[in-house]
Amino acid sequence: MATVERLKELVEGVTARAGYSSSIGTRVLEVRRGEVTMALDRRSDLQQVHGQFHGGVIAGLADHAAGAAVTTAFPEGKFAVTVDLHVNFLAPALGDSLIARAKALRVGGTIGVSHVDVYSVCAGKEEICAVITATMRAVDFPGTEPARHFKI
Repeated sequence: MATVERLKELVEGVTARAGYSSSIGTRVLEVRRGEVTMALDRRSDLQQVHGQFHGGVIAGLADHAAGAAVTTAFPEGKFAVTVDLHVNFLAPALGDSLIARAKALRVGGTIGVSHVDVYSVCAGKEEICAVITATMRAVDFPGTEPARHFKI
C-alpha cells in the first residue's frame, strides 16, 4: 500500500500535467487514501456573466477531486476515469476561491463511487455551493503520452 506522501505525490503529479486541471490553476491541499482536498482561486476567465464561478468550473474541479480520491483507493497502477457525474448546485459561488473535498465512498476492483462537497470561500468563511456524486471506472494508469483509442 502506498504511503500518504506517495499518494500526494501521485495526485500532485497528475494535477500538474498539461490539461484542464493545471490550466485553471487547481491546487492540491490534502491527500489521504480515498480522500482529497483541492482548491481553485478566482480568475475572471473562470466566472460566468454574473461574476460567480461558472458551474462548469465547479463541476470540473469536483470531477478532478473525485477522480483523485478514487484513484488513491484503487490498486496501484489503476487510474479513475469518470463514468457518471451528478452535480447539485446549492448556492452561487461568489467567493475568492473554491475548495473541493472528495471522499471515496465505495471502491471495488473496477468501479468506485465518490462524494464531493464544494465550498465557496470568502474572507476565510466557507459556504457550500455544490454537492457531487461521481462514479469512476478503473483503467490502467496512463503513460506520458495521451491514450489513443481511435485510429485515424
